[in-house]
Amino acid sequence: MENNDPNANLFGEDEEKSIEEIAYAQMYEKNPRRTDALGALIYEEIENHVESQGLPDEETKRQMIFKMAVNSALDMMMDAVSNEDGMDMSFSLDMLLGVALVNRKYNVDLFKEHEKALTGIKPSEFGTDDEYRLALEDFENSWWDLPQPPLEKRTPNDAIREELDSYGLTD
Repeated sequence: MENNDPNANLFGEDEEKSIEEIAYAQMYEKNPRRTDALGALIYEEIENHVESQGLPDEETKRQMIFKMAVNSALDMMMDAVSNEDGMDMSFSLDMLLGVALVNRKYNVDLFKEHEKALTGIKPSEFGTDDEYRLALEDFENSWWDLPQPPLEKRTPNDAIREELDSYGLTD
């Protein structure tokens, strides 16, 4: 809904937003409204389907509604992009799911652990900025294949692969 208040921009609200702010608003801030729109689009159909299944209890019904709603949203996202972008997007989603599952299982934040490890590489240890940048890139990539104590000595990639495999997402 648009704001038609003529006084809305009196106190600096009319400043131009950065590309990042515009992208964030488009990608995330609209999600509650998207949720309402998706609900209007699919909820009744899902609810009717679930009711027709004769499921044994309310918890099972809620789980089925959740799964059907998420599956519908994922299908819509994949339908909205080209096959190439859909492949990239689905691979990225799987990797983020894998990281989140590992984080929950081992009570760790892999991205913070990764960042912490990178801070151990000091620019003063290298002759040039290019050498430092290359060392960061090398370590950034290799860290995911180094055993990590919070993961019971598994590598992050192995732990992620194990979690994704348990959901059939490593094909």
